[in-house]
Amino acid sequence: MQQKAPKNMDKRPEIRVATVILVRVWGMDADGRPFFQNANATNLSSEGAMLSGIAHPLKAGDVIGVQHGEKKARFKVVWVIDGGVARRIEAGVQVLPNQESPWQKLATAEKAEVAQAKNKRRYVRHKVLFPLEIGFEDSRRTHMQTNATDIGGRGCYVETLLPLALGTKVKITFWMDSEKIQTSGVVRTSDGGVGMGIEFTQLDNHVQERLQKHLDKLDAGLTRHNSAKSATNPDS
Repeated sequence: MQQKAPKNMDKRPEIRVATVILVRVWGMDADGRPFFQNANATNLSSEGAMLSGIAHPLKAGDVIGVQHGEKKARFKVVWVIDGGVARRIEAGVQVLPNQESPWQKLATAEKAEVAQAKNKRRYVRHKVLFPLEIGFEDSRRTHMQTNATDIGGRGCYVETLLPLALGTKVKITFWMDSEKIQTSGVVRTSDGGVGMGIEFTQLDNHVQERLQKHLDKLDAGLTRHNSAKSATNPDS
């Protein structure tokens, strides 16, 4: 008998990996017969997955074994649907307590990448002129007094005809209101005749947040100023 997946199956809080991997599945099917076969697993997370291509009847509540590579664990069947001739039986499974899913590293790596991407998106870059000083570990080199033309909580872009070489380590100094901020940085992009992108490598998270809010305020103020100027001089 076909069992429908729960309505909230797509509202899972954990990160899911869409990659399809080959697994070995075994246990007792719904008719009480032992089985052992290959299947596909996708929608991977540290807590479970969706299995497809199963040729034996299963029911919610069954406990089965799943192996990927050299790692294996026991899972509880949460839901079952009939995927038709091509996909056969599909089942959502959840790892049992005190068990580690065989694809734990894959799911953890994906979760870290998603978190990093979200973190990067949080620091929006602003196209504002932002004064800063670029120094060097070698004190004999002349410091550069310049402006970033594109800046966010994680880094900036400086327009210059002679950008520093890729990978150059620098010391960045700037001011937020009356507070002097210093951090290390590294040149991540170097575009000859155009400029260079610098990543801030030692700004604490709370300083990054404060810088981002400071930039948000600067950009909003500049936008209001330009809007007012356009309204005052409509023909300019």
